[in-house]
Amino acid sequence: MVISPATAKTHVNRAMAKLHARDRAQLVILAYESGLVAPRGSC
Repeated sequence: MVISPATAKTHVNRAMAKLHARDRAQLVILAYESGLVAPRGSC
């Protein structure tokens, strides 16, 4: 599956708006805190 950089940017911006995140770093923090992603080596 391939998406354009503009499409990826749109998805990131919409996620930031829905989650009231200030920046992409805050999205990463929210993903870790929610359990959406796990630190490497913790599988």
